[in-house]
Formats: sequence, C-alpha cells, structure tokens
Amino acid sequence: MANFTLDDVRQRTYKARDAWWTVLLVDPLAARLVRFTANRTRVTPNQLTVGALVLGLAAGACFAVASWPWLLAGALLYHLSFTLDCMDGKIARLKGTGSVFGAWLDYIFDRVRVLACAIALMAGQYAATGNVAYIWTALGVVFLDMLRYMDALEIYKVRSQMRTTLNAARQEARALELAARRANGDLADADEELRSAEALTEDPEADAENRVVGDDPNAALQTGFNQRFPWYARIRNVLMAGRIRPHLISGIEFQMGVFIVAPVAAAIVPGAIIPVVVLSGVGLLAFELIIIYKFWLSSRDYSRTLTKLNAKIETYRAELPSEPAEAGAAVGSSG
Repeated sequence: MANFTLDDVRQRTYKARDAWWTVLLVDPLAARLVRFTANRTRVTPNQLTVGALVLGLAAGACFAVASWPWLLAGALLYHLSFTLDCMDGKIARLKGTGSVFGAWLDYIFDRVRVLACAIALMAGQYAATGNVAYIWTALGVVFLDMLRYMDALEIYKVRSQMRTTLNAARQEARALELAARRANGDLADADEELRSAEALTEDPEADAENRVVGDDPNAALQTGFNQRFPWYARIRNVLMAGRIRPHLISGIEFQMGVFIVAPVAAAIVPGAIIPVVVLSGVGLLAFELIIIYKFWLSSRDYSRTLTKLNAKIETYRAELPSEPAEAGAAVGSSG
C-alpha cells in the first residue's frame, strides 16, 4: 500500500485556484478522504465518479419526497456526492492514473446529476404544492447549467486557439528579427535577444475551469480589462492567496445554491426554494457576463496584438538580404 501524507495530497492535488465552495467547504474533508482512499484501498477515480453519481441520484430521490426531513437528507447527500466528485480528480492527480475517458465520464455524470436532481427537486415541490412555477424553475436550472458549461468550454477552446496563434506569430517574429540582426552583423545583440525570447515563451497550461482568456494581468490579452478596472488585480491577488478564483459564483456555487442551500432553506421556510434558486441564477449570470465582457476585451487585444506582430514580421522580412538569383536565370540573362 502507498504512504501518501496529507501534505502530499495538498501539494499534488490542490488546484492553484478553485471555487470558494470547494476550497472552504469541500477540500478540508476531501483531502483526508483522499489520503485514506489512496493509502488503504484500491478504489479508482472512475469508481469514485460512479459513486458520486449514485449519491447524486439518491439525493434526487430524497428531493422528490419534498418533506423537510428529506430535503435536508437530499442536501447532505448532494454535498457528499460533490465531495466524491472532487476526490476522483485528486486521486487521479495523486497517483497519476487520470485518463481521457475518466475526464469524459466525470463531465457526463455531472450533467446527469444536475438534470436528475433539478427534475426531482422541482417535481417534488410541484406535486406538493401544485405551483407550476416549479416546473419553469427546473427548466431554468437545466438551461443555466448547460449555458455555463458550454460557455466555459467554448471560451477555453477559443482562448487556446488565440494563444497558439499569438505564440506562433511571436516565434516567427523573433526568428526573423534574429536572422535580420545576424545578417547585419549584430550577432551579440541577436544572441541576447534569443535568450530573452526563450524566457518569455514559457507558458504553462492551466485547468480548463480555472483559466479564461486574460486572467494574467501581465499578458497582452488582459490589457483592455486592466486599463478599465485597475482595482481588479488587487482583489484577485487577495483571493488567490487563499486559492479562491475571482469567479465567485460559477457553476459549482450555482449547483450548491440550488441543491444544498435552497432545500435547507425550504426545510426552514416553506416556499424558499424558488427565491434562492433565482438569486443563485442571477449571481451566475452576472459573473458569466463579466467573463464574456473580459473575453470580448481580450479578443480586441488579441486582434491588435496580432496586427502588430504581423507588421513586425513583414518589417523583418524586408530587412533580410534578397535571395541570390538562380544560376540558370543569371546565365540566360547574360546571353
């Protein structure tokens, strides 16, 4: 059996930035469960993913009953389900047993859990009260969950494409600049520029859920946002000191608001589910609009930066010596 310590779990499995709900309310328990699971059992990440779905479906079954003890039980089971869902990724990172199939399974099961619990929670309340607003609320929850994850995946994909294009343009510009300097005899300056360029091109990747376009205030893609909101960097740095990402109401907090806070509130104050869900949805939309706004500004910065790089590329190409004419062409012209 392995002998991982709690520090091993924290150092190897904690994300640099995560949702505040995960950092404050899940990781302290999940880290200890991960250490026990990794050291004492042969449970795999995919088995934990399946277990998270089973607990999520059990939470849905409790929600469907609709009475206050079952709402509390459903909220507890949902929290445990999410804890297992966090553990599967931690076990995979700790043991190096992650897989593409496991990532796909985790994503699909998450969506199934949200769908099942949304239907069960709102159907139970509709059966108990006859209020059709619960049906519309269920549709709203499913729609917002779909919108959040589709938006996150699409922004990540486009960000990666933008980053790849800019890096390729930078490398081409640097290569042409060095070639032009060498051609003009500036070898010392060219070698120094090459060392600086190698340092600047380091660009470690981050998790899809943890980075969006322009999160780095020093990056070219963040220029527009930083100019408009200079105070953002200070707030972000304070949150990052505690591993909390600035996107304070993401898909995770939205789910917890709907499937933990709302049922608990309804167990105390009947009828509280819809107001809590609406409040969670408004918070999610507000932060998603901020992300979209940042992405829009980043796309403008991207276009400006790429235009400047292309102009540099053309300038450096013009500085290179012309290619010598082919021998055959020279002979033909002399005759």
